[in-house]
Amino acid sequence: MAIGYLQIQARTAQNAIPVEGAQVRILDDQGNSLYQLLTDESGETRTVSLETVDRSFSLDPNYPANPYIGYGVTVDAAGFQPVSVTGIPIYDGQTATLPVTLVPLQERQTRQAAENISIGPPAVAMAGGRDQQGTSENARVLRQVVIPNPITVHLGPPGSFASNVQVPFLDYVKNVASCEIYPTWPDAALKANIYAIMTFALNRVYTEWYRSRDYNFDITNNTAYDQYYVLGHPIYDSISRAVDELFGEYVRRQGQSAPYFTSFCNGTTATCQGLSQWGTVSLADLGYSPLQILRSFYPDDIEIAETNIVANVVSSYPGSPLRLGSTGLDVQTIQTYLNRIRRNFPIIPAITDPAGTFGASTQAAVTQFQSIFNLAADGIVGKATWNALSYIYTAVTRLAELDSEGTSLGIGTVPPSATLRQGSQGQDVITLQYLLNVISQYYSDVPAPTQDGIFGSGTRQSVIAFQRAMQLDPDGIVGARTWQALYDTYLGINENVPMPGPDTGSITYTVQAGDSLWLIAQRYGTTVDAIIQANNLTSNVLQIGQVLRIPVSQSPYVEYTVRAGDTLWDLSRRYGTTVEAIMQANGLTSTVLQIGQVLRIPVG
Repeated sequence: MAIGYLQIQARTAQNAIPVEGAQVRILDDQGNSLYQLLTDESGETRTVSLETVDRSFSLDPNYPANPYIGYGVTVDAAGFQPVSVTGIPIYDGQTATLPVTLVPLQERQTRQAAENISIGPPAVAMAGGRDQQGTSENARVLRQVVIPNPITVHLGPPGSFASNVQVPFLDYVKNVASCEIYPTWPDAALKANIYAIMTFALNRVYTEWYRSRDYNFDITNNTAYDQYYVLGHPIYDSISRAVDELFGEYVRRQGQSAPYFTSFCNGTTATCQGLSQWGTVSLADLGYSPLQILRSFYPDDIEIAETNIVANVVSSYPGSPLRLGSTGLDVQTIQTYLNRIRRNFPIIPAITDPAGTFGASTQAAVTQFQSIFNLAADGIVGKATWNALSYIYTAVTRLAELDSEGTSLGIGTVPPSATLRQGSQGQDVITLQYLLNVISQYYSDVPAPTQDGIFGSGTRQSVIAFQRAMQLDPDGIVGARTWQALYDTYLGINENVPMPGPDTGSITYTVQAGDSLWLIAQRYGTTVDAIIQANNLTSNVLQIGQVLRIPVSQSPYVEYTVRAGDTLWDLSRRYGTTVEAIMQANGLTSTVLQIGQVLRIPVG
């Protein structure tokens, strides 16, 4: 009997917080328990081996049964809704990583029924036809080809009342490829299919195929219209490696910029004008390259293009990989990201290299990050690793920002009494938008509205999504029941989510003109609550010259973003260090600073 492998990852808050100590059971198709596991500090179980079907059957389009064995998994963690996943395909020689997104229980809720996820066969094994429609011409809607991050996926056919979920584009492509085809196929066949999958999605975004038709999503998961995406589907190592290698590349015709409309079907039970998924296997066996395979199904003048433009990233990919021996501001940027992410994932080793120098400790931190987030663990920061770092860094820092905002707003435990609807304005709307922003970090089907105090269409869409998630009447009006559900959900998050453990010491700080607790907390990477607790403060009012104890990371540095009027002299006085020490820590050769520049400040 052939052997495949399975690992489970339990995370919450858009992958930003690992859930340690979750109880995991792996079951056979009869419900018998095969393994009982616990997740570690990164939210991962050890990898286990499972019996399955020989790989050769997954290479035969005429094999009448499933070329894999399906297994079940249950995940139970204190303070979270339990999850049950059935039908997880295990393939010969493949490691499947099952991402389990845990949702916090609401306040006073001790337990609720398990969320049930059923994983069916891949799309290539489905008998249904595909009627993908789009444009293959150079129809330009967006000004340039941009990788959506996240991409918004509608979990049903267009026009249905199914939920929308927001997914990092890298994770989306890996999920779709794992849902569409067999991971055991030859490398050239996998890559040809992945090119088609990435380009199909980029074409939908570039032409605003659905957005221009007044839909509030980019693509559906319905195979009749688009491509297969299953929330909670396992990702296979062969597919993950190939997507990492190809990330950001797409198919276009020579002389055109638009992503080509790369329609496809399985080529056996369904035929189409585009790529045959089973046909890619035959051509790969003949020695065809991925581009040669693509040109066998699409026009001869197609080529592989690349975009490094990714929406909603903190800093754009520099264009070439960073590796051992690299130096400069881009290296310093990833060191900043890793140091902050390490507070949530302490298994990532500390970076001891000088700022901007990619030494052995930076390489070790990159490699561990890649291992945690299902990237090729080679210690090199290519496109996929850079954008994963940016996405996770944004997620962990956004959680800290929301924590500080909650303290400033004084949310409390009693909901407002006002009834809000589209057109409402004021403080209660700000509170509503804040609650929805927090909840959106834990519920992928609740979009985050803009926090502007105005109840516009975006806030209404977020309210409706939340009401559907809570099984309330989705009328977009915030009355007593919706307010109570919002507060129960928000307070449940605060009670049940394991925040990063203490890795802090403290420094003294003298309050300057214009300072606030929120600004100081942001400057030192801590929270308003932590500063208040460390100094026994009874209000947020500060006095110029007041000396505060600031809880900070045990790292000998804090990150500071240069603002208008800053000088190295001012920063050295503010942080109790010297100009020379700041220059040395950042490899500076001049005292001239740029607004927005990120500095590592040595602290005492």
